[in-house]
Amino acid sequence: MKLLLSAFFSLTLAAQAAKPNVVLFLVDDMGWMDTGAYGSQYYETPNIDRFAKQAMRFTNAYSQPLCSPTRASLLTGQYTARHGITTASGHQPPQPEDHVFLKETASPQTAMLTPESKNYLDPKQITLAETLKAEGYRTAHIGKWHLGLTAPHWPEQQGFDVTFHCHPDPGPPGEYFSPYDVSPEGKPTAKTKVGNITDGPNGEYIVDRQAAEAAKFIANSKDGLFFLNLWSYGVHGPWGHKPEYTAYFAKKKDPSGRQGNPIMASMLKSVDDCFGRILDELAKQGVADNTIIIFTSDNGGNTHSNTFEEGKKSANADWQKWAGTQPPTKNTPLRDGKGTLYEGGTRVPLMWSWAGKIEPATTSAAVVGAIDVYPTVIDLLGIAQPKAQTFDGISYAPVLKGEAELKRTAYFNYHPHAGAKRAGGIWVRRGDLKLLRWFGNPNTHELYNLREDLSESQNLAESMPEKVTELSALMDGFLKDTGATYPRPNPAYKPQTAQKPVTKTDPLDGWKERLCKATLADGILTMTATGKPGTAFLGHGLAKLTGPATIKMRVRSQNGGSGKIENYPHSSADTKDLSTSPVEIKAGDWQEVAVPFGNPGLLGTLRVYLPTPVEIDFIEVVPAKSKAMRWDF
Repeated sequence: MKLLLSAFFSLTLAAQAAKPNVVLFLVDDMGWMDTGAYGSQYYETPNIDRFAKQAMRFTNAYSQPLCSPTRASLLTGQYTARHGITTASGHQPPQPEDHVFLKETASPQTAMLTPESKNYLDPKQITLAETLKAEGYRTAHIGKWHLGLTAPHWPEQQGFDVTFHCHPDPGPPGEYFSPYDVSPEGKPTAKTKVGNITDGPNGEYIVDRQAAEAAKFIANSKDGLFFLNLWSYGVHGPWGHKPEYTAYFAKKKDPSGRQGNPIMASMLKSVDDCFGRILDELAKQGVADNTIIIFTSDNGGNTHSNTFEEGKKSANADWQKWAGTQPPTKNTPLRDGKGTLYEGGTRVPLMWSWAGKIEPATTSAAVVGAIDVYPTVIDLLGIAQPKAQTFDGISYAPVLKGEAELKRTAYFNYHPHAGAKRAGGIWVRRGDLKLLRWFGNPNTHELYNLREDLSESQNLAESMPEKVTELSALMDGFLKDTGATYPRPNPAYKPQTAQKPVTKTDPLDGWKERLCKATLADGILTMTATGKPGTAFLGHGLAKLTGPATIKMRVRSQNGGSGKIENYPHSSADTKDLSTSPVEIKAGDWQEVAVPFGNPGLLGTLRVYLPTPVEIDFIEVVPAKSKAMRWDF
């Protein structure tokens, strides 16, 4: 019996030794051009660059436009339209099982029905971690999760043995520096009370702590098989950075004139340090040659946040000195950035290494994405796909091993919340052609040849109608196959004639800036505070409208926060009738909010206080007993 047991364990160990370990390193908000390996002449990423010399580098790799959808696709092998997480809402409370994510109708003032994102990764999914765990892998998740606020949806319930995470987590816990249980304003917060992140020494940087936790896991797991899933907190807001790194980059100039934010450069260097420590620990423990390493990002680079406004809230940085009003990064030559369906929002760095199996210092132009990582990993490991799991992704293991080219009919990207003044969109890429469809009534299309026009500057839709028809049919098939709850016209919609002043000399149509600056571009009003936090508002006199009423707005805010609606009656004798209604703005993509306000009688003067910076698509005042007033900026 002892001989049989000994033989059994010997065979088991031999089988395990034949399989490699797996490390998946995911950066938050790193753009396609944000490393030296991909062409940056300003950012310094020596560890990532040395890894590129050991790896296959992909030039046509895609994520989703925002973090939670990509993370869910990595772990499930599914498009967002199938798993249901379509925006960065993983820090919001989970919806009940009977929740309706696309309502059949809406108010007569709403033109389109927009689906709601699922706020959690369904526990019924068979994740990559669960599949590897079933094959004897010890699994760890270290860092940002953003796939579920409550315990039933934490990484511990999705196949991870060892975890280091906190909730809610659109960004790092509290601040980037220990102690982690304080807000940027220095007030206690509950962020680290949910999850298991613990404070380190005062001043410890959270990305450094992730590296330490990862190194400890590797050292403790080196004698067996392991899967390390490290999702870095860098380089997401609130833009915590090491001043000594930032001071160095503040003196540096980009010879291309493209990038130049020293805060982002500093944060990227810290991410690079973290990645380098993992590479070094793998070598130290003698397992580097038997480890598949995957390096990528969850979405395109952030080009829209105003670091100066956000930095004024931070206890760790002098933002005006370091970055002024620069955006975090620039994705040139790609168009736009995070949160959009253009290349700057969805094209990301991706590199794979496996000594002796993947030829180092090679490049692939294969069109691949987050949905393909799961099936590719298990294919390389010789593990069968779980029969109960539906995959949209396909394995590109033959590409990695240099055996064959990838055979793919088309690749899709679906984001129903994307785009200012649009109800969301979808794109399909087939070969060099990429067709964008913006949902609306009617739908609109943009067609680009990415080989000739990487910046997506020449819309070919009108000149190539046959290609629009051909690729549009593929989109229709995708929406049907995945069961997508895509935006569609509201059957109850009744267009109303807005009662608003029309004047060429007043671009804000009667709205007044108070302790803020309002700027208009492409039909979007951007409101930026100029005074103390919480004091910025837009004001308007509502003539003879009578209350009560509802104010409706379509807004987008990177940070979210609390605001209020104040209504001052016309007559000073009626000041006792002053009404105040709270407003809550979620961080993330475009959202519509509706707030009841005002008492019976003349409404008077309206003040709209919003957390800044914030973008506003429209404002509409809907009285209970009279016609609405609407301002489409």
